[in-house]
Amino acid sequence: MYRDLTKQVMVGNVPVGGDAPISIQSMTNTRTEDVEATVAQIQYLVNAGCQIIRCAVPTLEAAKALRAIKKRIRIPLVADIHFDYKLAVAAIENGADKVRINPGNIGSPERVRAVVEKAVEYGVPIRIGVNSGSLEKELLEKYGGVTAQGLVESALDKIHMVESFGLEDIIVSIKSSDVMMCIKAYELMAKKTLYPLHVGITEAGPMAGGIIKSSVGLGVILYQGIGNTIRVSLTGDQIEEVKTARKLLAALGLRKGGVEIVSCPTCGRTQIDLISLATQAANLVADYDLDLKVAVMGCVVNGPGEAREADLGIAGGNGEGLLFKKGEILRKVPEAELLTALKEELDGWKKE
Repeated sequence: MYRDLTKQVMVGNVPVGGDAPISIQSMTNTRTEDVEATVAQIQYLVNAGCQIIRCAVPTLEAAKALRAIKKRIRIPLVADIHFDYKLAVAAIENGADKVRINPGNIGSPERVRAVVEKAVEYGVPIRIGVNSGSLEKELLEKYGGVTAQGLVESALDKIHMVESFGLEDIIVSIKSSDVMMCIKAYELMAKKTLYPLHVGITEAGPMAGGIIKSSVGLGVILYQGIGNTIRVSLTGDQIEEVKTARKLLAALGLRKGGVEIVSCPTCGRTQIDLISLATQAANLVADYDLDLKVAVMGCVVNGPGEAREADLGIAGGNGEGLLFKKGEILRKVPEAELLTALKEELDGWKKE
């Protein structure tokens, strides 16, 4: 697969590229200058499975705050920089494990050089980020608007510039809110470079629509072997970005760990409150870092079969359900006690 052939770049203590697992990223929305609030949000995201965190650095105060934040977290910290190259330099000096810049909006080549030379001095990688909303005027004119080809050409130009200043620890992202354009851009980019790729559908939108767009776009990209680290961009609670990314990687067989819930959509045969039970079960299993499949089924048609195939399973009946473990019936449980019984089995599995 393409991702296995990419150069491996260390972001703090997390390897990105080569044979490293795909890492999950998110971004804080606190004021970075507010160290307490930012650290609290980072810990919240770490507990959900975030492995690399990015913070906006719009001021010198924010750049300096990175030093205090770094001391209190255990995952790599990325500084997100726009326009002011001095903030990128300050972020590196204050402990950023990576800086994300678009050399096109940093300014002159001399300013980009200053950032790159500081990154080389401190051994810090740079993520070159090109978005459809910031494509250069000449490329817009050349391609008649924003296109995948234009995004790739812009990214390659920035890569060559950074390389010319002596840095080879580079990660690249080329994002668009247009799903098909984003897919095409990453397909083209994968043929042009062996630097690791950070993938995502930028500005995907609020929860439901954003999850659909991200799942379709990232699913196609990742399935082709493209992408070394991902962020699901959603308008809402950042923890949903991390949860969605984990589920997406698990669905593609690219990540182990975390309990998978399988449940039926309900029909006229259902005789228990399956919707409520499945929802509560999904919330329950989120607290268990186990590589398990749990089936919550509502009737006797597919229920027993699905429950037997899962590691743990519930097959609903009339106000009750059968509890399965590894294909064997454990016992019959009243509906009101099914969730408790499931928790007891999960606790037992965790101890094992």
